[in-house]
Amino acid sequence: MSADTAAATGHAAAAIRQKPGRGAIADGSTRRSRTVRYVLLLLFLLFVLIPVYVVLITSFKTSGDTTAASQWSFPKTWTLDPWRKAWDVLQPYMIRSLSLAIPAAIISSMIGSVNGFVLARWRFPGANIVFAFILFGMFIPYQAVMLPLRTTFTELDVTRGVPTLIVAHCIYGIPICTLIFRNYYATIVPNEIIESARVDGAGLIQTYARIILPISISGFVVTLIWQFTSVWNDFLFALFLTQQNNGPVTLGLAALAGGQKVDYAASMAGALITSFPTLIVYILLGRWFIGGLMAGALKG
Repeated sequence: MSADTAAATGHAAAAIRQKPGRGAIADGSTRRSRTVRYVLLLLFLLFVLIPVYVVLITSFKTSGDTTAASQWSFPKTWTLDPWRKAWDVLQPYMIRSLSLAIPAAIISSMIGSVNGFVLARWRFPGANIVFAFILFGMFIPYQAVMLPLRTTFTELDVTRGVPTLIVAHCIYGIPICTLIFRNYYATIVPNEIIESARVDGAGLIQTYARIILPISISGFVVTLIWQFTSVWNDFLFALFLTQQNNGPVTLGLAALAGGQKVDYAASMAGALITSFPTLIVYILLGRWFIGGLMAGALKG
């Protein structure tokens, strides 16, 4: 090998050693993208938690501390009086909301499950048309039917209260529950299982009760969380179909925050108290909720 060739080879080897590999470049790019992602997530987290911070610290303040100038500062005197006042006002409303949200969520979920099974796996002529009419109910705004709905209940001599709200929420919950369960069964349940049940002589009710219902836990978790949260947080139906003395917790919270002189500390404590039931539901059923979504509950 000549001296010139050896020198050229040495320079090329040195250049290769100095040049970063593709793996190093990829690692650097991945690290930067991960850093940007974490920074954005942290900013979103702060954006969400700042109002929670204000609500939380205000709920422990006295009436004299709840001013605009001191809304970001810690209480000068920590007190539980706002929580006691909020609980005394909201306790009967909370009980009525539980007696409303639990049966409404269960009934609408059961009806949606049966509808979804029939429309997905026990089909009949015109099933798609029936499904389209059911889905149409999802796009009717509450405001458009509130006065006719109240007039209908009045003409039927139905007393305004929790039973009236249960009926209204069950009816309005049927479309979304039917959509969730129809897509869930269309994705999860094979046709061969249904055909085998028919060959063995099982009818519609037997097939649903013995085969479909035991594998519907994930779908029920999705609809129960959805319906419980919707019913618990509803204010418009409660305003039109109940009264102050027999309404749910949203009316109680509005009464707590109303009046000539607003007790902001008690209002913030009341807001936190009313959010606890839905938070507990998500904590207990959250992992099955994600599983139900991923299993096809919201796929079309």
